[in-house]
Amino acid sequence: MELRDGTVRLIDQRRLPAAEVYLELKDYRQVALAIRDLAVRGAPVIGVTAACGLALEARRLAQEAPPPPPREALERLGLAAEELGATRPTAVNLFWAIDRVLEAARRAAAGAPRGLPPAENIARAVEEQALALAREDVDINRRLGRYGQELIRDGDGVLTHCNAGSLATVDYGTAVGVIRAAHEGGKRVHVYVDETRPVLQGARLTAWEMVKAGIPATLITDNMAASLMRRGLIQVVVVGADRVARNGDFANKIGTYGVAVLAREHGIPFYAAVPTPTIDLSLASGQDIPIEERDPSEVTHLAGVRIAPEGIEVANPAFDVTPHRYVTGIITEKGVVHPPFDATLLRLFEGGIPIAPELSPGHDHQGKE
Repeated sequence: MELRDGTVRLIDQRRLPAAEVYLELKDYRQVALAIRDLAVRGAPVIGVTAACGLALEARRLAQEAPPPPPREALERLGLAAEELGATRPTAVNLFWAIDRVLEAARRAAAGAPRGLPPAENIARAVEEQALALAREDVDINRRLGRYGQELIRDGDGVLTHCNAGSLATVDYGTAVGVIRAAHEGGKRVHVYVDETRPVLQGARLTAWEMVKAGIPATLITDNMAASLMRRGLIQVVVVGADRVARNGDFANKIGTYGVAVLAREHGIPFYAAVPTPTIDLSLASGQDIPIEERDPSEVTHLAGVRIAPEGIEVANPAFDVTPHRYVTGIITEKGVVHPPFDATLLRLFEGGIPIAPELSPGHDHQGKE
């Protein structure tokens, strides 16, 4: 994903792996549609993409003749932000990035330099903030990967669910970033990729990333995980997240909760890999996380072909919430935190030194307590 010359350019994830097609989006409404329709998906990258959509709108306002005064420019930018924020309710990164951009716009409106139209000053500030968010995301993911790879041993089988790789971020990835860092460090890892029904983000996207990166991997259907765990093929589970509550409960792609329960039953450590902007300390628990309900056709159809009978009722929540009691640790760019999360996550944001990435007492590599 990149912002250049008044265009947001990103790969259309709906077309993968059959074709690598890039979209060139010229205004924030096109960006909103791309987020809503899953052309771009993944909590970190939709936040940055929305920020870039606001940059497109700020630039358009600056080019109007005459450009709007500061208050009007901020109001119209706010309306664009509302439309972008309404696209995906679960991922907190979306709202975090929008807030960062709007704050930059407000500061620019209040301190426009002499000789520069306020709308132009706002546009420049918004563009700079969007690009800064993109750079930050790459740096965060690489640091997260360095911490997380310490939890993976040479020869481990690693299960991941959905896609939390370079496609879900500006670059490198969160859960997949941990795996990539281990692979790049010379560890022999084998990745087991859940297909992730109903949209198949694992089969279409994570598997594609594994092949591109040259990381040994096996694609499995979602209902195979327990069998592979029982056979001893999986030693650790690493997934991403779209929002983490203060107590360590977290929302991720539907099916993650089941994987966590299976991991506990088989004594396998289960980690969520998340950048700190994904952690929402304003929410006490996962019960407060809004869960997006998506179009029933994602369940009743496959590649546009109906696979379920007409008239059947459909449930299609995009996410589920994994209770913190199933989580061995949360990997962030500041370190790895372990339970009790309501204390360790707060410490993370207060600037304290997080619990080191090496395994803490009570959480050995077999996940037993």
